[in-house]
Amino acid sequence: MTVADAVLARRSVRGFLDTPVDPALIRRLVELSARAPSGGNLQPWHIDVVGGAPLTSFKQQIAAKIIAGEREAPAYDIYPLELDDPYRARRFEIGEAMYGHIGIPREDRAARRTWFARNFAFFGAPVGLFCTVGRGMGPPQWSDLGMYLQTLMLLIVDAGLACCPQECWAMYPETVTRFLGTPPDRMLFCGMAIGYEDTSEPANRLRSARAPVDEWATFRFD
Repeated sequence: MTVADAVLARRSVRGFLDTPVDPALIRRLVELSARAPSGGNLQPWHIDVVGGAPLTSFKQQIAAKIIAGEREAPAYDIYPLELDDPYRARRFEIGEAMYGHIGIPREDRAARRTWFARNFAFFGAPVGLFCTVGRGMGPPQWSDLGMYLQTLMLLIVDAGLACCPQECWAMYPETVTRFLGTPPDRMLFCGMAIGYEDTSEPANRLRSARAPVDEWATFRFD
């Protein structure tokens, strides 16, 4: 697989098989991803990988909170509070496309909430990953996190696995922090589901669109 192949193949998978993943493989991918660019070589990412019995215990904890309707103060705003077009339209379109694939109409809010709750079970993936960062780090270091995570996701695809990056975990930072034992000077950025894709899951047929390059890029050569 070439890098271009991996870029084109990577997508957010929302249905996984319960097939175990070799912990040694995950360790190798997590370690290799640290070759991602990092301004000043700060390497601000901190990674926690969870599987097996610990993952089962954690999913039980978060499921209990969701069933009880318990909420927490989000770690940060996942989207800007005032989201203008074309970004607002893009977010709406991808949401409608996904729910269209799984057959849940817009007016069935209860079904949509139930589906969204699958995020907090890592969509059935056997491996969950969390990325945290020092609270004193700024936007440049957050961009480093993105470069690390993209590198990891491409390596995951190259290894024959699938994944789904999940900023939704920022909605339960206290629960995640307690479970991981994250020190107070670090905050949660996101999670990631990792495993083998369940190709029978309708949501996995979704392929998000991208805006034409001339809409967002300018080229000056002459």
